[in-house]
Amino acid sequence: MVMKKIDSSNRALVLIAALLMITAYFTPLWQISLWAPQYPEGLNMKIWIDRLSGDVDIINGVNHYIGMKLIGVEMFPEFTYLIYVFAFIIAFGVLAALIARRWAVYSFFAMISLLGIGVLVDMYLWGYDYGHNLDPTAAIKVPGMAYQPPLLGYKELLNFLAYSGPDTGGWIIAFSGILLVIVLSRFFFEDKKIKLQNPYRKD
Repeated sequence: MVMKKIDSSNRALVLIAALLMITAYFTPLWQISLWAPQYPEGLNMKIWIDRLSGDVDIINGVNHYIGMKLIGVEMFPEFTYLIYVFAFIIAFGVLAALIARRWAVYSFFAMISLLGIGVLVDMYLWGYDYGHNLDPTAAIKVPGMAYQPPLLGYKELLNFLAYSGPDTGGWIIAFSGILLVIVLSRFFFEDKKIKLQNPYRKD
């Protein structure tokens, strides 16, 4: 069954899903924002495929008082290889559309899924280390308090409200995954229709 060819409309969706991922090189993938009475307009840090941007210096200045590490590119070794991981997945997605085989589409979807899971796990581990491993000589110490930012959504940290979630590039990649889910669901219903029409057929 997995050797079946896919039709032109599904090939188009697979190709679009692959090409959309190119935007990861030009748009931020993730964002972390902070709001407090002294920062009502909010502080925002954007995480790109190979760099950081936004109010990183101000956030470092604020977090220094509670003993958190300085945020810098060196904290994210992923920046050195994510550009190649994305390039491989994009190229495979284009190849999947060209060869029009189901096994390639399944593989492409698995790659995007593993990438998403890997990013979430990586973000959680970074956030845990960042929020728990504090400088014991920090000016402000709250016994038993940790400052791990939320993985997704909102969380109160002292007088700050923190938010973490996908940015433009992250949402586009999620949309690529949705397009592939649509393709896979079409495979399922195609097979179901064929089976109903030919109950004794064996693929």
